Amino acid sequence: MDGRLSQFLQTYFEECRDSLSVCEPLVATLGEGADQETINTIFRCIHSIKGGGAAFGFERLVAFCHGLETALEALRSHRVVLDRAGYSVLVRSFDMVADLVAAAQTGVDLAAGAEAGLARDLQAWLLAAAPTAPPSPCQALTPSPAEEPVTWRIQFAPESNLLRKANEPLLLIRELSRLGQVHIIADTGRVPDLDSIDPEAAYLAWDIDLTTTAPLNDILEVFEFVTDDCRLTVAQRDAAANGLPARLSDDTAPTAAGPESVAITSNGSSRASASAVPTSAPTIRVDLDKVDRLANMVGEIVIAQSMLAQRFAELGVRDRTEINHGLEQLAQYTRDLQDSVMAIRAQPVKSVFQRMPRIVRDVAALLGKEARVVTTGEQTEIDKTVIEQLADPLTHLVRNAVDHGLEPPDERDRLGKPREGTISLSADHRGGRIVIEIADDGRGINRPRVLEKARNLGLIAEDHALTDADIDALIFLPGFSTNELVSEISGRGVGMDVVKRNIQALGGRISVTSTAGEGSRFSLSLPLTLAVLDGLVVAVGAESYIIPIQVIVESLRPRATDVHRVVGRGDVLALRGSYVPLVYLHRVFEVEGAVSDPSKGIVVIIDAEDRGQIGLVVDDLLGQQQVVVKSLEANYEPVQGIGGATILGSGQVALILDAAGLATSSPHRPGSDSQGGRIR
Repeated sequence: MDGRLSQFLQTYFEECRDSLSVCEPLVATLGEGADQETINTIFRCIHSIKGGGAAFGFERLVAFCHGLETALEALRSHRVVLDRAGYSVLVRSFDMVADLVAAAQTGVDLAAGAEAGLARDLQAWLLAAAPTAPPSPCQALTPSPAEEPVTWRIQFAPESNLLRKANEPLLLIRELSRLGQVHIIADTGRVPDLDSIDPEAAYLAWDIDLTTTAPLNDILEVFEFVTDDCRLTVAQRDAAANGLPARLSDDTAPTAAGPESVAITSNGSSRASASAVPTSAPTIRVDLDKVDRLANMVGEIVIAQSMLAQRFAELGVRDRTEINHGLEQLAQYTRDLQDSVMAIRAQPVKSVFQRMPRIVRDVAALLGKEARVVTTGEQTEIDKTVIEQLADPLTHLVRNAVDHGLEPPDERDRLGKPREGTISLSADHRGGRIVIEIADDGRGINRPRVLEKARNLGLIAEDHALTDADIDALIFLPGFSTNELVSEISGRGVGMDVVKRNIQALGGRISVTSTAGEGSRFSLSLPLTLAVLDGLVVAVGAESYIIPIQVIVESLRPRATDVHRVVGRGDVLALRGSYVPLVYLHRVFEVEGAVSDPSKGIVVIIDAEDRGQIGLVVDDLLGQQQVVVKSLEANYEPVQGIGGATILGSGQVALILDAAGLATSSPHRPGSDSQGGRIR
């Protein structure tokens, strides 16, 4: 494929993705009532997908979008009324558009005629929902024609920058030709001498006679996305022949009795348009690989700045005031550059959250339940790479909450709960990570049933005692399901273990808490970015490790009398009336020559989120440093307690510690009562 065409295709599919992401939450709101602006926005998105698809020859996509456009046009012109059946067929139609776009992008065709059934359903709904005489079957999926064909005179003069915005005038003319018969005359008056031609500038203009039964709005929609970059006049041919100006001046308006005509200037104004085109902040499209390369380069600058600072410190120069000032400025500029690059990659979780209401509505309808979605923290930002991989885990958790969590409406009535269950989604920043929670107000985890199922499957011994948290964690085991019946929602034993693996692959963790009769809450803790963090460098023997600053509570050198041994569970530190489990890093990572007595080293108290606090025993604190996170997953399996690696200013490689992973490796259960054993 030609490189330029490949680039255009990539841009088209990105625009399709953007259009579908805009449509998805709006389609979900159609079930609550269809306002005009919502329908107009959806119509524009589908029209954009159709127009680009026509340019690249995606005929099945174009044909289906055309039928969907007809249904939307009937809806926004109030020729049909949206009912439950109409909402259902529209939702399925948007899913089909997404499938057809994906098929076009991957080159894997859908089954022949996969969309034909939906097209028939759309037609049937249009016939049934019309409040007046229904359209004939042959008219249902085609634009409403005028009684007689009309010839329009169209004068289209692109501005010179139209091509630079990835718009192609000939594709617009081709789209016009789909509406009827065209006669085209090219105006070459603006074409300069050969040596003055800019290959990316538009010079041609066109006079087009279009004979069509399509209404004026259909003609204007062809030029909908280039109105800011062209001079456009559309008037009936008879009107032009009678001496009316081909381009209406700003102080001229058509009378109600006169023929339809419209003039669109380069500022995009149009007296025939139904509503103003919404404005947005200027944006550019940048290949994510380019952003990644820039982020890596910034990471190398951070490392170089750190190494430079350390080298100057080792020189022992007496008067280093100016040098230190320069290094401080370099560090500040580096941090600012780094923050800016990270901000480019950051996206709000809203793009994922907005998909969930429709999923909840669909699953609830299938199961005969009533449910709503409440979201908070939608603008919380996270790295694009992370957010793109969140959709599947969140979808499964939300479906699971409706299926397993929420009770049927009649049962909720008997329990004194609202008939409509609530699924809550929230996101916020905690300790340098993002925490996403999915909660329901349903029945909670049925622990006796989970325990019975686990024992029947041989996952645990009959006499093995488990805490509530241990029982809840069983649902993440492969193949575990308490549903006896297999349905399209659940029961296959595939899901929660996959969710856990997907979250762990992102450097995250998942946990669950549940209260019988009140509901369950799943918490996902994810890194904001895999790029940079502020860390405390600690020494363990001859090795150095990085503890993220965000998780550190305090550091201290304890007295020997403050360290106690819990029989069968390990050491704890008595600290202000509570016991903090100790983790000896030299034992975890098998480092020789390290301090083994906490009273002769340093204990760093860290917050392990829902696992409480733990104390890391290290030899010494070497200082605070900003480090670039390098993933180890490309070459190694995930290692519990390790979140990545970095290169220090000395050139030494240091491992970055993962607080919750270390807490899990502790023989204690942080956050529980450490006095469960006998202290000596």
